[in-house]
Amino acid sequence: MTDVTPAAPVADPVGEGHGATHNDAAQHGAAQHGAAHHGPTDRYYVRIAVALALITALEVAWSYLPVWKDASGLKSFVEVGGLLVMMAVKFVVVASNFMHLKFDDKVLTRVFYAGLILAISVYVAALVTFEVFGGGTPGYT
Repeated sequence: MTDVTPAAPVADPVGEGHGATHNDAAQHGAAQHGAAHHGPTDRYYVRIAVALALITALEVAWSYLPVWKDASGLKSFVEVGGLLVMMAVKFVVVASNFMHLKFDDKVLTRVFYAGLILAISVYVAALVTFEVFGGGTPGYT
């Protein structure tokens, strides 16, 4: 049997002065994270993409429903409200999964969702300003 001695640690070539060597970092990474990859699989992301495609198809079908023809007042509000809800669901799914917000700090999640709420609020305010839900032509009586 031959005696195998471990290789001497390689000094940090960047010279950051932390005293750590590449071997220390490799051992730390292996011990910290284990050999197996953790997190969502490709199948998980494909299922999310299929769900997003189905919601998008539902949005398109929703906007072409014959019930919305010449919609005004409450009908118009329900049409746009339904589209906004589906849009918000897609935003949450994309932000939490593809942007990995569900694995990040909750403060970042709140910031993204606050942006969503602000955007929807501004959009609804613009629609109300232009009297989209009133059924009339804006500015004409």
